[in-house]
Amino acid sequence: MKITIDGITLPVTLADNDAVKALVSALEESSITYTASDYGGFEKVGPLGLSLPASDTRITTSAGDVILYSGNQIVLFHGSNSWSYTRIGKIEFSTLDELKSFLKAGEGDIKVTLSL
Repeated sequence: MKITIDGITLPVTLADNDAVKALVSALEESSITYTASDYGGFEKVGPLGLSLPASDTRITTSAGDVILYSGNQIVLFHGSNSWSYTRIGKIEFSTLDELKSFLKAGEGDIKVTLSL
């Protein structure tokens, strides 16, 4: 999968679970664009526009994690948090500064496009 923000695209290594299979199936039809907002100083979160099958387990996230929250929101982490989530994948990035710049951490709402 790929994530595009402001014309910059980074690849995502996907997990193997039912949520990812459902997301890939939706992305085979068309890309998904949604608005993500800063939350907690460690993530960007936004409504996906569809529900995916969640298999939440308590995990501690790290920078680059792409997470499903509440079955219908995508969280892009540039920090860490412990909660019950479903893992979608990991953004491939070089440095934390690159990731924070890509996600426009702390800079307000962004448009995120998910595609294959």
